[in-house]
Parts: sequence; C-alpha cells; structure tokens
Amino acid sequence: MTEILVTGGAGYIGSHTVLLLQEAGYEVVVVDNLVNSSEESLRRVSKITGKPYTFYHADICDADALDSIFTQHEIDSVIHFAGLKAVGESVEQPLRYYQNNVGGTVSLCQVMAKHNVKSIVFSSSATVYGDEAPIPYVEKFQPKAINPYGRTKLFVEEQLKDLFNSDPEWSVSLLRYFNPVGAHPSGLIGEDPKGIPNNLMPFVSQVAVGKRDKLSVFGGDYETADGTCIRDYIHVMDLARGHVDALCRLSTRPGVHVFNLGSGEGTSVLELVNAFVKANGINIPYEVVERRSGDLPEFYADSSKAKKELGWETQLSIQDMCRDTWNWQSQNPNGYQSIEQCSAKESA
Repeated sequence: MTEILVTGGAGYIGSHTVLLLQEAGYEVVVVDNLVNSSEESLRRVSKITGKPYTFYHADICDADALDSIFTQHEIDSVIHFAGLKAVGESVEQPLRYYQNNVGGTVSLCQVMAKHNVKSIVFSSSATVYGDEAPIPYVEKFQPKAINPYGRTKLFVEEQLKDLFNSDPEWSVSLLRYFNPVGAHPSGLIGEDPKGIPNNLMPFVSQVAVGKRDKLSVFGGDYETADGTCIRDYIHVMDLARGHVDALCRLSTRPGVHVFNLGSGEGTSVLELVNAFVKANGINIPYEVVERRSGDLPEFYADSSKAKKELGWETQLSIQDMCRDTWNWQSQNPNGYQSIEQCSAKESA
C-alpha cells in the first residue's frame, strides 16, 4: 500500500494535516525531530481518527535515517513541513536556519530521488513576498524575502523549481500561506508553542487562560481603521485541507504549482481580540506599545488561484478560529507539556 510521508507531522499544522489525511483514507508516515513539537499530538490524532500512526523520531538533515524510512515504506508522495520557523530567531541564527531548512530539504529531495519518489507539497510562507509587494498578494508577484526565515522558504521554492527543470517527472506544489490560527474542534490538538510564541493568537489565548496578565499590541498608529496591523488569518483546519487538496492535484498534473492559502480578508489585531472576547465571553486586557521592527501595516492573500485550480477556499470564520482556539487552550492550559511530563515520569 502506498503511503504519504509527512515531515514535521507532529507540529501544529502538520498534526492537523495528518488527521485529515487519515480521515481521507491515506496511510501516513510521520518524521519529526520534536524540536518544536510533541509526539503527544499524534497520539491524540490517533484517538480522534481511530487509526494507528507510524512515527520516526528523526531529522530531515539525517540522510541515512531518511533512506532507511524510504526503504521500509512504499512512499508515494511527501508533504514537507519540517523546518525552523521563528523570524526573530532566524535573524540571530541565520546559519542554523539555512542548514536546517535549506540543507534539510536538499537531503530529503536526494533521498526521494534515490527512491523514485517525485511528488512533494512544500509548506512555504507569505513571507517570501517581502515588504514591497502590493496587496492583496498574488502568486505572480516577484518574491523578495527580507529575513533569513523568509529567504529559506524562498530558496527551497527555487530549489524545487530547479529540480523540476532538471527532471520534468517531478510534481511540486508550493503553498504560500498566511496566518494560521485555531485548533481541531475536539480541543484535543492545537497550537502549542515552545517558549515565547511567535504569533498573536497564542498570546491572546495565554492571557485568557491566565498565563499572562495582558496582551501587548505592537503599534497603534498604523494607517489602518483602528491603528493596528492587519493580517490574513486562516483556520488551521482550512489550511490542512488545502494540503490534502494540493496532494490530490499532484497525482494528475506534474509541474510546479504555486498557491496562496488565505482567507483573502484582512483582520486587525484589535478586531481579532474583540472577536475572541465575543466568541468566548472572556475579557482580554491589552496595552498598546511601540511598534515592532519589521512589522508591515497590512497584508492579505488573493487566493482565487487555489479556488480555481484546487477547488479550495476557506470555510471557517474568525469566530470559529477564536472558539476553537479557546476550546483547545482551556482544555490544555499548558499545551501538551503536562502529558509529556507524566509520560517521562512513567518511563523513568
């Protein structure tokens, strides 16, 4: 039986995608080094779907480990999430990001080619567009990433394009997505950032659950309706479904295909905070502080290409995102941490 390899499949977006793949009838193999994730997410996915999971604690930079996995399984396609993902950290540790994100993908593709697996969906990012592209962002715009994290995403995109140019048997889907939030409606899996969160919604939910006293809103004097930054938020379940839809398309059409995955609508920081308050009946104290370096006033997607060619569009609203986020956070105030600690004590 053919199987789908999901790198970084224990992470936030990866685990939700594994869930939908299993529900769609795919056999899934997960590879993750657990630097930014927890195997507990996969145990919970298995609980939801009622299906077992196959997991390898391995790094994509380890070509020998990947080769062994491809030898043991009949991999048909790869969905590639694995990578470091913090913009600020990438500025401080650029070589680490290039080695892991770009070098790891080189190792992965070399092993794929060795085993004649030439179908890959890559988790890219809207950060490849940089700070000069007009809004809404359209796939035809010339990318111009402005930080090491965004450049690693862009370099991998170029790497995969070059790979196809050298061998037209490859099928490549590059998914540039925007601001994923939310959680599975069961509340069993969701976003569990390790350390200081990189995104807005985990800060909001941590204030709601009492882990933080208040939310810091970076900048209140932008040229937007309420003075705060505007972003394109997308429910993680919609985003996961986009990966499954892109995977299905690759089976019928080789080539390199680039898609934005976003709602196509902008929501300001304060609009998101107010939506969370309204959806959950919980007050979120906040303080407007100085702007954060590098933040753009506004960006959102034009996702019409994904709708036309994949039949994909968002189905879940900002209210759904806020409700599902709180459902996850309220049930798991410390994320997967308490479960991991219990497991560690039991195995000691």
